Amino acid sequence: MQKIWCVIVVVFFGLLLTACESADKADREKEAKADVAGYYEGAIEIPDQPLGIEVTLQKQASELSGTMSIPVQGLLDYPLTTVKQDGEKAITFTTKVQNQYISFEGEMESNQITGTFKQNGQAFPFQLAKAKQTAEKDEEFLQVETAVGTLSAELVKPKGKGPYPVMVIIPGSGQTDRDGNTIGIAGKNNSLKLLAEGLAHQGIATVRYDKRGVGKNSQANINERDMQFDQFVDDAAAFIDKLEADNRFSKIGVIGHSQGSLVGMLAILEKDMDVFISLAGFGSPSDEGIYDQLRAQSQLPKELLRESEAILQSLKEGKTVNEVRPELQPLLRPSVQPFLISWMKHDPKAVIANLQIPTFIVQGERDIQVPADEATILHEAAPNSELLLLEKMNHILKDAPKDREENMATYTNSELPLADGLLEGIMDFLMKHDFLS
Repeated sequence: MQKIWCVIVVVFFGLLLTACESADKADREKEAKADVAGYYEGAIEIPDQPLGIEVTLQKQASELSGTMSIPVQGLLDYPLTTVKQDGEKAITFTTKVQNQYISFEGEMESNQITGTFKQNGQAFPFQLAKAKQTAEKDEEFLQVETAVGTLSAELVKPKGKGPYPVMVIIPGSGQTDRDGNTIGIAGKNNSLKLLAEGLAHQGIATVRYDKRGVGKNSQANINERDMQFDQFVDDAAAFIDKLEADNRFSKIGVIGHSQGSLVGMLAILEKDMDVFISLAGFGSPSDEGIYDQLRAQSQLPKELLRESEAILQSLKEGKTVNEVRPELQPLLRPSVQPFLISWMKHDPKAVIANLQIPTFIVQGERDIQVPADEATILHEAAPNSELLLLEKMNHILKDAPKDREENMATYTNSELPLADGLLEGIMDFLMKHDFLS
């Protein structure tokens, strides 16, 4: 879980009128104030790695507000805390993200803002220029209110009149967006986006959402130390409840990818769903899955593997470990351990055994993250399941070479289609169980 570069913008336009100011000058200042509103594009000039940013400023009455996006990091439409403009040129944008104060201090001239970005004692130049915002494609988003913020999900509908059958697509682990991309990794695979589009062509609507702290749901972030696995389950259940109350949809199913497979199972246990599909989901508890992934890394020294095993065993017993070597911090740092403990409490094969609806388990035999045996574990535990193994499919649902490096290269190639047989297999399963009228 990499730390997101968070950036935000603040502008308040100070209009200073003295008794001696003329009406003409007041009009000019009002006009300048109006010019601040708009859409801006630019970058924070981090050495060797410029970070693209987008800022939208709005004016309502005399108040300025705004949002900021960093598309490469999945930060979209994040609200600005303050927006100030002093005089005609000085502009400051500020916000607080994950308890970090961020500021942009600059000057505006000729529809451009240039200045200094500051965060955590670091400072870098930034530049923004007013631009014509590209019209968004026809997108529809659903919102649900939760105890910890509003969540948004994209609804993709097939052509023609409804009601439609609909599938909720739940993303996998890490900072993952609704398209199936991991924030912080250069390049996209768009696997879940391709899945949604493919299902729409077959007459099935889909709802898919960015995880908390990512994309449209950036502002609903929960501090890592406070995050619990059941929050993911509650989020999925909230969208299912939303669909159940919407008469545009005839039947409802759930597709869970990777970690999202377990999330989906748990979310539908107490609900009247029509079908469930697991894509590249673990059948074993997460501690076993994490250890197997570490063991598969040949470059990991044996002493680190032994330490990992000891830490995982402690977490399985509900006990955190404060001393963790730097090499293991990305995965087992103390701040993420409470979440891991909450995840380990759930055994996927025990959960899926309680599902009483048609269940489809799909796994790729070239998945370097989740072995094909995990699908067999789920299949044998699920009384109403069918199993599909795709010989060339990898973890991000694309056909991939056996070579590990070449396999990993597919994770950032959005031009690759979904694996051969994946969409066809899903449609055969759904047709067999009358999901489509």
